[in-house]
Amino acid sequence: MRLEGSCSCGAVKFSCISRHPYPYMHCYCTICRKTQGGGGYAINIRADTNTLEVEGEKNVRVYRAKVRKSETKQWKISNAERRFCGQCGSGLWVFSPTWPEMIHPFASAIDSNLPIPPERIHILQNSKANWVNPLSEDKDKLFANGPHQSLAEWHEKHDLVDE
Repeated sequence: MRLEGSCSCGAVKFSCISRHPYPYMHCYCTICRKTQGGGGYAINIRADTNTLEVEGEKNVRVYRAKVRKSETKQWKISNAERRFCGQCGSGLWVFSPTWPEMIHPFASAIDSNLPIPPERIHILQNSKANWVNPLSEDKDKLFANGPHQSLAEWHEKHDLVDE
């Protein structure tokens, strides 16, 4: 599916191709909550890096979060690059050199009509703010950490992969 996206002010527009366009995973980690706002979570979609086309690239900025490693309690700078509009601050996509073949556009930045997922997964509940009450349905799944399942595996499990 071709995804068309933009920032709030229109200074950045982008498109990419996604084989996994269902916005099903709500992430409540501190970084997503603080950088994306909304309901205290962010929703990422997977797309192919080599299909990314950007208009207004001069307005794109990069934020790399400072994260605390749970095992050592030491702080480090994440290698994940959160791309956002330098004019209005809208989050656009995440890129990690660990997986250079994919980017993760924020569903909130996508202007295309996205398919409705058959269920939603709410991850990192142990990081959510105390004021957040996840809006979940009976078929949704909530995880303290994560489901140990990739975006691609979730799509395959639900027979939502378009070859």
